Amino acid sequence: MPTDAHEIEALIRAAFPDAVIRVDGDDGAHFAAEVIDESFRGMNRVQQQRAVYAALKGKMDGPNGAVHALALTTKAPD
Repeated sequence: MPTDAHEIEALIRAAFPDAVIRVDGDDGAHFAAEVIDESFRGMNRVQQQRAVYAALKGKMDGPNGAVHALALTTKAPD
């Protein structure tokens, strides 16, 4: 079942309610997201991205995942 950018944003927002979040993509499987959140301060990029992937609740898991690709940018606010 295809996913849309609003659904991806809602999943991320549930885990990072105060974050600045931008999700782009309109083909149902390929997305780009930028997540800026204070909770990322002190984390390296791998830790930040793992936290976001965890928020997606399996949407990217294996060949049956609804999201095929997610170009992800994460950082703490400046």
